[in-house]
Parts: sequence; C-alpha cells; structure tokens
Amino acid sequence: MATLRDALDDLVADIDGLFLFSPSTSYYERFDDVDVSRVVIAAANDVGADTFVELPLAFDNTRDRIKFGVEGAMERGYVAEGDTVACTVEMFGEDADCLVRVRVDETMRSGIYDLFTDSRAEPGVIRDVFEVAIDLGKKGQKGKPVGALFVVGDAGKVMNKSRPLSYNPFEKSHVHVGDPIVNVMLKEFSRLDGAFVVSDSGKIVSAYRYLEPSAEGVDIPKGLGARHMAGGAITRDTNAIAIVLSESDGMVRAFKGGDLILEIDPEEY
Repeated sequence: MATLRDALDDLVADIDGLFLFSPSTSYYERFDDVDVSRVVIAAANDVGADTFVELPLAFDNTRDRIKFGVEGAMERGYVAEGDTVACTVEMFGEDADCLVRVRVDETMRSGIYDLFTDSRAEPGVIRDVFEVAIDLGKKGQKGKPVGALFVVGDAGKVMNKSRPLSYNPFEKSHVHVGDPIVNVMLKEFSRLDGAFVVSDSGKIVSAYRYLEPSAEGVDIPKGLGARHMAGGAITRDTNAIAIVLSESDGMVRAFKGGDLILEIDPEEY
C-alpha cells in the first residue's frame, strides 16, 4: 500500500530544476546534495546562488510570483520549454510551506520579466502604471474604448524630447501614481490627446505631451498607429519605458529600448 510520502514523491519525480523562492541560508543549504539545479528567486541573492533570478516585486499572488520566476529563468537560459520544475514558496508564513510542480511552456514568456528588470524606474511605479493601463483597458472611459500612452522613467530627457499640447494639470503638483485618487485622475485625463510622463519615483510630471523623437528605425507590427510609434521611438532615445493602451483593439503593449516587449489583453490579465 502506498504511503502518503510515496504519493507526495510524485511531485518531485523527474523534475529538471528546483526553484527556491526567497530562501533563508539554512533552507538553501538543505538542498546542497540534490541532483537537479537549484534556482533562487528572490529580491537579492543573499545565499550566493550560482543561478539567480531577481524578484523586483513581492507579488502577493503566489501564481504571479511563480510565473514571473519561471519567465525569468527562461530568459536566463536556466530552463527551457518542456522542462518540469518544483517550486517551494511561502504562502502562510516566513518559511516555505508550499510545493508546486510546474511544466515550463513558451506561453509563460509574456514580457513581464523584461518590463520590470533593468528598467530605470522603480518596479513598484512600473506596476502601478501598468495596472492603470490594464484597468482602463477593461473598463474604458464611461463604457467606451480609450487609448492612452504612459512614459515611465528618465522624465527629464522625455520632457526635452516632447512639447505640451495643452496646459499641464500636474505642473505644480506632487502627486504620485499608485494613489487611488490620482489613478482616477489619470483615467479621466486619458480621454485627451498626448502622453503622460511619470518619473522614476512615480511622480506624475506631465500630461498632454506630444512626443517628438524621430520614428526612423523603429519597427512596430503592422496595424499599430502613431501612439505606438511614439512610444517605441521615445524608449529608443531615452531610458524610459512606454506602456500603451490601444483604443482600436484594447491591447496593452510595452516598449523598451525601441522594441515591443509585451502585449497583453486586459480581459485575460
């Protein structure tokens, strides 16, 4: 008769890697003799792991945390499509208390990892702006589809490469994205033309900005218009990222270094 231990052993049978989320040194060392590679996924590599994926956000949702870790490991070449990994995460306390078996699939490569890593803006700021765009994509403006462009980070250079289309309602303010009241303001102003400019730390620097960098050399998919072209061009010429909500198809896209790195349907996010 199979014991409970035998049944649970199936979770780690034939795995290709072990993902340890934010382990303590003592917990990490418990796996020194395992015969599969260990990947540490945490805010910092405090255990000196050879294979490490930075976790820039806490990701309160465990599923999102695991997906981010797997995507980061794919980008770094630690795992590939078809691999199976076991993930140890903490759900109810400070120590790992949950084991999840995951099969790696290319559909996990969403672009979220690229959006948050090696970006000048603070990860929490990127998350807040991204969530505003997602919420706008789901609800629109008074029930109607709306387009919007948010440029995040390197605000000084972005302002130098743009000009105002109208008065700047944030010129003398010190409001930051992420505040629920401010997010309501962003959604309200989004129905008007121009881009929002947000600083590295999340301060809303301006609305109604016309971005002026040349579009020469920027390659965006066919069917995307001026808003996407401007987003791609400004990220090529600055260290900003651009998050674009398309009015025509409702998709949220992100640009970094002049390239399209992410494309998400808000209804499926």
